[in-house]
Order: sequence, then structure tokens, then C-alpha cells
Amino acid sequence: MDIRQPNDLELKKVLALSPEAVFDGTLGEVKPTDEKIDQLVKPLLSKGSHYLIAVEGDKIMGWILLGESKDQFTDKCNGFIYELFVIKEFRGNGISKKLMKAAIAHLKQYGHTEVRLSAFAGNKAIKLYEKMGFNVRTVTMSLPL
Repeated sequence: MDIRQPNDLELKKVLALSPEAVFDGTLGEVKPTDEKIDQLVKPLLSKGSHYLIAVEGDKIMGWILLGESKDQFTDKCNGFIYELFVIKEFRGNGISKKLMKAAIAHLKQYGHTEVRLSAFAGNKAIKLYEKMGFNVRTVTMSLPL
């Protein structure tokens, strides 16, 4: 398995599968359209965020979207992981952990001293994040009306 930036064709495949990634990441609460993915991802890509993909041969196994985010209180820029996804048939093989390690290394290489991410409560990936040393920093709560 190789972890690297995607070529143009691979990026198109990732973007085509991104609605499924968001659906899984939001625990089925959000099923975005391709247009919504464009609205969310294209601004990130235009500001320097990029994908890393896990590939074996010509098969994309998963990806991670990483970039930069500014803390709204301190104005400090931090590394940020926007999306992590492994295609169902490849889950359970440690691909998420390898993608996370690669992303963290990239962000450190870019000079970031902190990496942040957001996850829906109940997302199974939270256990991985905690094992990798991530701590809860903020909690967003909601009240249905």
C-alpha cells in the first residue's frame, strides 16, 4: 500500500465518493449532494488543503483531507483534518491509522505545532483519534426544538 497525493483522475474518484464519506462521518445525518461537496471541498482545495490517498495498484482504498484552519479565538493557524474515509471493503486493515500518521507528518512538515479535527459523537473513529493522542477540546451540543 502506498500513501500519496492523488493524480487528477484519482481526485475525481475521491470527490465522486465524498458524499458517502460525509454520510458515514455524520452517522447518516447528512447525505450531501455532489454540489454540496463542491461547495465544501473546492474552497479548501483552492486554499491549499489536499488529499492523501491510500492505494494499492490502481485501487483507491481510502483518503484523508488535510489543510489549515484558523482558531476563531486566538487567530492561530493549526493543521486540520477535514475528512478521513476508508472504503468499506478495505476497513479493518489499519488504513485509517496509516492515513492519520501520514497526514500528521505532512502537517508537522508544514510547520504546524497542533492538529485538530471534528467528529460526530458516536463516530467509531474517535477511538482511533484518542489512541493517537487527540484530546477533546470543545464540545458542540444541540437541542432539537
